[in-house]
Amino acid sequence: MTLRVVVTGIGIVSPLGCGKELVWQRLIGGGSGLRRLGDDIVADLPAKVGGTVQDKTDDPDGGFDPELSVPNKELRKMDRFIQMAMVAADEALAEAGWAPQSEHQRERTATVVASGIGGFPGLAEAVRIGETRGVRRLSPFTIPFFLSNLAAGQISIKHRFRGPLGCPVTACAASVQAIGDAMRLIQNGEADVVLAGGAEAAFDKVSLGGFAAARALSTGFGDQPVRASRPFDRDRDGFVMGEGAAMLVVESLDHAVARGASPIAEIIGYGTTADAYHMTAGPDDGSGAMRAMKLALAMGEVAPEQVGYVNAHATSTPVGDSGEIEALKTVFGVGAGPAISSTKSATGHLLGAAGAIEAAFSILALRDGVMPGTLNLEHPDEAAAGLDLIGPSARHVPIEIALSNGFGFGGVNASVLFKRYPPDRSASAH
Repeated sequence: MTLRVVVTGIGIVSPLGCGKELVWQRLIGGGSGLRRLGDDIVADLPAKVGGTVQDKTDDPDGGFDPELSVPNKELRKMDRFIQMAMVAADEALAEAGWAPQSEHQRERTATVVASGIGGFPGLAEAVRIGETRGVRRLSPFTIPFFLSNLAAGQISIKHRFRGPLGCPVTACAASVQAIGDAMRLIQNGEADVVLAGGAEAAFDKVSLGGFAAARALSTGFGDQPVRASRPFDRDRDGFVMGEGAAMLVVESLDHAVARGASPIAEIIGYGTTADAYHMTAGPDDGSGAMRAMKLALAMGEVAPEQVGYVNAHATSTPVGDSGEIEALKTVFGVGAGPAISSTKSATGHLLGAAGAIEAAFSILALRDGVMPGTLNLEHPDEAAAGLDLIGPSARHVPIEIALSNGFGFGGVNASVLFKRYPPDRSASAH
């Protein structure tokens, strides 16, 4: 018999703030975490906007304070993305009430934390130091400072989790795959609990310059940052980079019930595919994304008409959104499908952490019967006619099943399917 898998804790560090409840309320209230970036980074670039995580000085209620989770003397050993992962992990574990006491419990707790890029700013700074001051001036912590898997590693070390440890680095699908890996580890009997999610903090003139050179970033709204990310809108002109971390505590339902935990949602399906098409663009028909969604639905034994909400990958790029539109139409049809939104309109694109934070938003949508809106959706793409795109305001409707998508460079696609827990038999499919 296949084990049922549930989520019992969520932690969030984001451009909208820190702490899942505060972030959620800001999101469904129409808040935006997009800001104009400093000239030290973007002076020579056409893209001027980013979804940055604020500190306590700029956001007293929801600002980021790494010392809540990491002693000050340890911070210099960790890039910003690792610090964010540590804070989000602590919040998720606290909500889940999971702090293994026995050696057996520690050995049955896995850590799977994705990052699409890892400590890029730390790596870039190390190169600058090497070129200007000489490689002998590098810190002994240089390598572990920026390695992608050190977010998972540092969490494991702090909490003494001794089960499987992993780090998907599959670009913008990475943390969807982390959640899928967590589900598989539990169902395969390799772990009872998995701390799964993603973290990213890649702001640097080189990373932004690289995306700008690929003409992937929004350049048209530098004087109105909150309008820059506009998924599915006719006037979209590229994505807005964001940063942050989101973590889920994932465990078998039996394990959660036995220890008195309160599941927030059930993970019922997962699918992942490759486009085998192009290194940065998906096919026009979105066929790889379509197959990932269908695999997730098939695993969950869910018909398309049973899905009430889709948190789309939709990054606000002309090509990417168009492919996903076609995939959504193929999977769900035209005229009677689920409500669809992209929360990247509020957070920007968190790259390797996007899938985890959007999975968290999908779970909270199920919990509260509130589907977040898509900011700046003023003139929906004509190709999306017949899809139920949620506009800028959140929609309050009870839902039972939600799908969250993540697609990335290299042609990777991943979708994860959640069900409300406990099920509400009175809720409609939409």
